[in-house]
Amino acid sequence: MFYREAGDYKVSYQQDSQTFPIKFDRYRYFLVMAVAFLVVPFFVNDYWANAILLPFLIYSIAAIGLNILVGYCGQVSLGTGGFMAVGAYACYKLMTAFPEVSMFVHVLLSGGITALVCVAFGLPSLRIKGFYLAVATLAAQFFLVWLFNRVPWFYNYSASGQINAPERDVFGVIVTGPNAPAWATYLFSLIFLTVCAIVARNLTRGTVGRSWMAIRDMDIAAEIIGVNPLKAKLSAFGVSGFFIGISGALFFAVYLGAVEVGEAFGITKSFLVLFMVIIGGLGSIFGSFAGAAFLVLLPVVLKVVGVDLLGWPTDIVAHFQLVIVGALIIVFLIAEPHGIAQLWRVAKEKLRLWPFPH
Repeated sequence: MFYREAGDYKVSYQQDSQTFPIKFDRYRYFLVMAVAFLVVPFFVNDYWANAILLPFLIYSIAAIGLNILVGYCGQVSLGTGGFMAVGAYACYKLMTAFPEVSMFVHVLLSGGITALVCVAFGLPSLRIKGFYLAVATLAAQFFLVWLFNRVPWFYNYSASGQINAPERDVFGVIVTGPNAPAWATYLFSLIFLTVCAIVARNLTRGTVGRSWMAIRDMDIAAEIIGVNPLKAKLSAFGVSGFFIGISGALFFAVYLGAVEVGEAFGITKSFLVLFMVIIGGLGSIFGSFAGAAFLVLLPVVLKVVGVDLLGWPTDIVAHFQLVIVGALIIVFLIAEPHGIAQLWRVAKEKLRLWPFPH
């Protein structure tokens, strides 16, 4: 069988602790990256970019950020939509105030601003946790949406209260605005997702990630063995906010182009990203990808099967989608709390031992 560890020997601690210790996993990773960067841009069109690829890339970044906070550090958050709004409005203000600055810088600064806001709202986590922390982050969600609605400075005193992304280019290629080609917006988002995933993977496997997981498992015991709860919790809020801010900036500037905060970043957005993390798998970077892919593809598949093939009404299909998502959340929380990532992990273990699965 092609998936084997036999003969794949390690001669150093670095080789043994690398992200993909099995050669087949490394080859598969490089193959996926090569296809994503070198093949897909030549075939992507507006439909594939707007219906599947861009939402998957952007929601994956948001899911990774929320997974760091909820899955790795154990701090419940229901304010993801509000923090994405911070990234979107920060990007809008930067794009309009500094049009000569690169779009890469705008997105990164938006993530940094969101990280600071997220840390500020994460301060209550030092005193409260569980249900009370969830209520505190939910209050942050409503407060941020109210703030962006009520303060005209954030939307540059527009009469409609809507923000529109001006046209910007990177190395002469337009990446924002209605004239941006699909392949450019796809590659621009893919670069951010790749860097965010690599950074998150290395953070969660290092000292910082171990301190997060110690706080998640038992905060009192973690403090006794020397983990600083202030540093661990606020760093988790900061890193999570940075990724979520980047996703909010991309969601506004690259994907939608024009947003109204109540519609684009309401409480529904917070629950959507949380469902991605729950279904994909808490405490797993791969689970963030799996959950985002599932919830992005689900409405597309239901539309093709239910509306186009079976002729069902659109509203029935939309309600059916909610039923499926709700049922899966219940099933995963009861039967497999670690989500799709754990199912994939078990499948790989069985494949490695084939034909003698345990």
